[in-house]
Amino acid sequence: MPFTAARIAQETGGEVIGNPDIVLNNFAPADHAKPGDLTFAENADYFGRAEQSGASAIIVDSAFTSSKVLIRVPNARVAFAKILSLFFPEPSLPPGIHPSAVVSGTAVVDPTAHVGPGCVVGERARIGARTVLHGGNHVGADCVLGEDVHLFPNVVLYARTEVGHRVRIHAGSVIGSDGFGYVQDGGTHRKVPQIGNVVIQDDVEIGANVTIDRGALGPTVIGKGTKIDNLVQIAHNVVLGENCLVIAQVGIAGSTRVGNASIFAGQVGVAGHLRIGSGVSVAAQSGVMNNIPDGEKWLGSPAQRDWDAKRQMIALQRLPDLLRRVQDLEKRLKNSAPSAASE
Repeated sequence: MPFTAARIAQETGGEVIGNPDIVLNNFAPADHAKPGDLTFAENADYFGRAEQSGASAIIVDSAFTSSKVLIRVPNARVAFAKILSLFFPEPSLPPGIHPSAVVSGTAVVDPTAHVGPGCVVGERARIGARTVLHGGNHVGADCVLGEDVHLFPNVVLYARTEVGHRVRIHAGSVIGSDGFGYVQDGGTHRKVPQIGNVVIQDDVEIGANVTIDRGALGPTVIGKGTKIDNLVQIAHNVVLGENCLVIAQVGIAGSTRVGNASIFAGQVGVAGHLRIGSGVSVAAQSGVMNNIPDGEKWLGSPAQRDWDAKRQMIALQRLPDLLRRVQDLEKRLKNSAPSAASE
């Protein structure tokens, strides 16, 4: 769908430098942009490539000048995200329930919702307005889904899962499965029944093949605005704060509590029953074994404050040279020592 430069500026809170009536048919990266395309440049290198491209207009957030039309915005990357959804809106699915879906007679499905092929909606479940079950989804008994939720294919919600508004859960994820709870009983592992649930607050996005266990008692909670990447495991009774980022292959053990706006990079492991503060960053492949105060950066395995970990890394890099120097000193001392015959 084409848009004028003026319309793009309106959508992004920007201003047009050049012809506001130029029509833009597509959004493309600079390397592939053609006449009629819009592209963006968030730094001088990107701008140089955009200038050399066939693009008719460039989104910028700096004082660049060009013979092309410029749309100057407060933040080029934020504008990029807004414009992509404008040029490439998600396909809308018609309201209604597919004939192959199995919906309990006690479930309440909003008439504007879409329930795709092969879905199962359990007893007393509630599906909110404009929510989409793409296909093959299982929504257990007493689940509650808010408005504008998207469950992509083969997502499973166990019973009593609560999902807020505008939540997106990608293919293959399982929400509300049993927490990993056992006690030793005469040499065997006796299962502790997991009778809690999972609560996912508004504006959360959960990647593909994520597993979030329900609480043993009470809920496992994913806070508002938190984004979870693919292949993440979140154990029972974990509480994630608002606007956290949890990157691929992270594992968070049971009953750990995380503050707001914290970041766990790829393959971080977090032990159970810890307290991780707000604004914390944990580097990739770190193993967190201790509580972390607000605002700190940790790395390593076992993880520690970044400054301490970096000092140790530098010391380890110097270790081979230090060993050679010690060996050289030992040889010199041995050679300079008086012999027994001269005494």
